[in-house]
Amino acid sequence: MTSTSASGPLSGIRVLDLTNVLAGPYAGYQLALLGADVIKVEVPDGGDLARRLGASAELNKRQLGASFLAQNAQKRSLTLDLKSARGKEVLRKLVATADVLCENFRPGVLERLGFSWPELHKINPRLVYCAISGFGQTGPWRQKPAYDQIIQGASGMMSVTGFAETAPLRAGYPIADTLGGLAAAFAICSALIGRERTGEGSMIDVSMLETAVTAMGWVVSNYLIAGQQPRALGNDNGTAAPSGTFRTADGDLNIAANKQEQFETLCQVIGRPELVDDPRFAEREARKTHRAQLTAEIEVALTKRDAAFWEEKLSNAGVPAGRVLSVPEMLDSAQIRARELVHELPFPEAARPGPLRVLGNGIRVNGEPSKPHLPPPTLGQHTDDLLGELGYSPEDISRLREEQVV
Repeated sequence: MTSTSASGPLSGIRVLDLTNVLAGPYAGYQLALLGADVIKVEVPDGGDLARRLGASAELNKRQLGASFLAQNAQKRSLTLDLKSARGKEVLRKLVATADVLCENFRPGVLERLGFSWPELHKINPRLVYCAISGFGQTGPWRQKPAYDQIIQGASGMMSVTGFAETAPLRAGYPIADTLGGLAAAFAICSALIGRERTGEGSMIDVSMLETAVTAMGWVVSNYLIAGQQPRALGNDNGTAAPSGTFRTADGDLNIAANKQEQFETLCQVIGRPELVDDPRFAEREARKTHRAQLTAEIEVALTKRDAAFWEEKLSNAGVPAGRVLSVPEMLDSAQIRARELVHELPFPEAARPGPLRVLGNGIRVNGEPSKPHLPPPTLGQHTDDLLGELGYSPEDISRLREEQVV
């Protein structure tokens, strides 16, 4: 089998990526970065909607939108009309050669096309089938359409984001899509390991709503276990004080002095040792009760120097502290550059001069970053090659094109 997969723990694993926009493509990208041969199956007329999404209107017109470019490097693209009989024939052959099929259609769509889980399992008993949807394959909300914004609101995330006077507020990035994609990639890898033990594939049902809820951690657990009503706390950490965002002479600084010894060290470093013995702040629960007064006292000291100064002083003393950075500042930081998170690839079709910069996934294997080696594909770029791998002759491929199957 010809493959463009990179080396990595998933080298030799073939993934059929029938997903669109973000959650599914993000899952497929994680698998590609870890070495899987990911085949992106797209509709002939326009392909993945993300090809037309992003900040550059020029790239959107060329079906190379920034949203697509960010999640689809290291994949191969095949166009296929799954509503046609010949298209379904091609997909059956692909399924027979694959280890994984991942899709994020609305529940029931793939089944209506003739590819229910029992049918997929019949074609390839070792196949791992992952269905990603907004609300899952079962339940009264299963057929509701959903994007990230809908899930952020439905999960309760927005209700606890922002300050009391500004909530509900959405996160500034598509966190529900990203969490759903990560959960899918994790579940797929787990199922592949399980297959080695049983010899059988499995069906995975990923609900973006449920992954979003589980990711809220103590917000949900404090309600379930302790009966605490969730509420928006702005930049404060409700579990401890002083733990949140503080003003300095030139910008904001996050401090998480969650332990008693960290609080005492903080007071020493900023030159306010008397705060340790103040009855309002001496005990953990007292500090939470008098959070606003404690913040004001700490900021009296912090506003005398810049954030970078305090970040270094506090970190060196063992108190977790970090400046609040902009995205450009973060990308240009020495840490991100040292970890090689950003990778440069050529633009597809030389759409622009200079390199295309995309992210890896922050995972290093044997000391090496997981990174793409090939740029995102143009629509249908690898159709002929992939059909050839399935045994179609050049004449067969020409007929498929004439019939607009591919």
